[in-house]
Amino acid sequence: MIENSLGPFPLQIQQVQSDTAQNYTIYYSASGPGIDQDPKGLFYIERETGNIFATRAVDREQYPSFQIICFATTPDGYSPEVPLVHTIRIEDDNDNAPYFTQDLFEFSVPENSKPGVVVGKVTAEDRDEPYTLHTTLKYRIVSQNPPVTPAFSLHSDTGLIAVLLPQLDRELVSSYTLLVEARDMAGQPFGLCTTGTAVIRIEDTNDNAPSFKQIQYETRVEENRVNVEILRVSVVDLDEPGSPSSGAVYEIIRGNDDRSFEITTDKNTNEGVLCVVKGLDYESAKQRILVIAVNNEAPYMLAPHSQQLSQSTSSVTVHVLDVDEGPVFKPCRLRLDVKECEEIGTSIGRYLAEDPETGNSEGISYRIPPDQCNWISIDERSGEVRTIKVLDRDVGEMRRGQCNITVLAIDRNGKTGTGTIQVFIQPGNKNYPRITKTDYIMCRDRKPICLTAQDGDESPYSAPFVYRITDRSLASSWKITRHNDNSVYLSPKGDIPFGVYNIPVSVIDNGGKVGENHVTVNLCDCVTPSECSGPRDLSGGNVTLGVWAILAMILGSLLLLLILITICGCCGSGVMHRHVTDDCANHNLIISNTEAPGEEVMDHNIIPLQNTSDQGGYGIKTGDQQTFEMVKGRGHTLESVKGGGHQTLGSVKEGGGQAVMDTCRYSYSEWHNFTHPRLGEKVHLCRQDEEQKHSEDYLLSYNYEGKGSLAGSVGCCSDQHEEEALDFLDQLEPKFRTLAETCVKR
Repeated sequence: MIENSLGPFPLQIQQVQSDTAQNYTIYYSASGPGIDQDPKGLFYIERETGNIFATRAVDREQYPSFQIICFATTPDGYSPEVPLVHTIRIEDDNDNAPYFTQDLFEFSVPENSKPGVVVGKVTAEDRDEPYTLHTTLKYRIVSQNPPVTPAFSLHSDTGLIAVLLPQLDRELVSSYTLLVEARDMAGQPFGLCTTGTAVIRIEDTNDNAPSFKQIQYETRVEENRVNVEILRVSVVDLDEPGSPSSGAVYEIIRGNDDRSFEITTDKNTNEGVLCVVKGLDYESAKQRILVIAVNNEAPYMLAPHSQQLSQSTSSVTVHVLDVDEGPVFKPCRLRLDVKECEEIGTSIGRYLAEDPETGNSEGISYRIPPDQCNWISIDERSGEVRTIKVLDRDVGEMRRGQCNITVLAIDRNGKTGTGTIQVFIQPGNKNYPRITKTDYIMCRDRKPICLTAQDGDESPYSAPFVYRITDRSLASSWKITRHNDNSVYLSPKGDIPFGVYNIPVSVIDNGGKVGENHVTVNLCDCVTPSECSGPRDLSGGNVTLGVWAILAMILGSLLLLLILITICGCCGSGVMHRHVTDDCANHNLIISNTEAPGEEVMDHNIIPLQNTSDQGGYGIKTGDQQTFEMVKGRGHTLESVKGGGHQTLGSVKEGGGQAVMDTCRYSYSEWHNFTHPRLGEKVHLCRQDEEQKHSEDYLLSYNYEGKGSLAGSVGCCSDQHEEEALDFLDQLEPKFRTLAETCVKR
């Protein structure tokens, strides 16, 4: 159905028929939008013929299509046909003119933009059916205001506005108003059209340099006046007022080497304000000539086909007016350095002021106002500065090491001038260097001692320190090795006796001051310092025994004798042959005639002990058996602990085959007294040694028999039938003696 049809109505638009009408009497009906749904009554269908009629015109933009359902039934209500879904489409009519999406389009473009630069886009729409000629739009510029040379172009299909004029000058035309048209039917004359407005504002660029209204200015100012405005200068700039392109920036490019003047910009008026920030001296210069230049806040942009402009400048002549003024100190701030602890009344300098009118110091008196640090005094006539107390950096207010003192100068007319004296206390060499710690204990490892000195003075009167041993006899047995600027290492030169050494050490600081110190070193036969007791004093180089030492030796001898008597009583004094009893063998070594390697012992009851060259051996306790193996070394053996020497087979033979029974069994208390202190020593060494060297020697492996002896294998002892030729057993190492005695048993 055509949109907006003129009729006549009712207007037939379609007919539906059923194939079953040849066999049956068919009645037609329909339902759906436009019939029994909104908009109701727009369509109806004839009951007998199936013709569909429209009762009035339809707007496609409101109802683009209708979907109705048609029914075919017999008079008795039977439906021989499936209901038919029928679509009525409204054909579009170009009844809607295009319209712009905005009432007013606003764009901006910088001045001096090149042709082709896109300014913006205008957009129009059409409510007619899309993708038809009814909605195909074309754009054009109808008019431009002001009516000068066309400055912009409009793309007919896209609506893009671009720069057309080679040069846009904001100073000539600040904005353009375009009347644009949009027409459907692809722009054909009979198409519907509409118009819209686009306003294009020309943005300012800094294409105009500011220039001074005057090229010369004159002004006056009294001498010594500061922070006063003396002149205002103004410029002309054709760029947009209030923008960075016209904002003036002033600078003094000549005549202000001493920074006495300053020029700023008044943002409200864009004027340059010239001020004096440092007092001028009439006697030094009666006139000052300044050269001022001006620029814009925004960088200058050269317009097309224009020449580069030079910077605008203006000269200012400042006349200095003479004023009667007071004395002036030169310099206004004087630094005086004073050595620490100088005597009272020491002259440290002179501070003078001059009369600017006469250029000399005649008739000027000096004084220091009260309520300041009371360190110095100044002579009223000569200006000589002296100390009035001993300046010590370790006392009260002098800890800061400096003080600022205001001084007044008064001329004959009563005018005054002020100056400042800065007094700095320079550190002195007043303290002796001393060693912080002087008592030390050195054990048998003879690890060097670190001596550290302190000096209360500051550099350069403190570190580095020089250490010396002042006693010649001690200097031959002790040495000092440098560690750093503050510390040294003290260690013995050789194997000197144990005892207490009182070593005089002098420490010299960097300023040459010598501090005498006495370092006491207790060289003790110990592993840890806590074990050391009752040291001997060997500072004089002679070994002497005190009363307590002699008494200790006597008590030790008596105790040793008592232990020896006890051992003899336990072992008995009977006479025996050289054969070893079964009881002894069973408690020490198991008799065996094979030399095959034994099994490795992995019992958790084994007590490991380190085996070093300084120790006598280690013990193993497993179950009821106790076994002690004596290792050759420089330390004590178990025999020495018991108080008796080890008997050899030779000594048995010399007794004519009869001898006192050899000590073949050790009690648990003897074993404990032998191993307990050594076990503690081993554990301490393992804790102290970072490389864990001491932990490498805990348990000897029983399946390794060590280095062979000159006598060869001792297995031959099992086959000996004679007692001759057994003298070689006396030369065996201690750990084989018990084995040898077992082998000769019959």
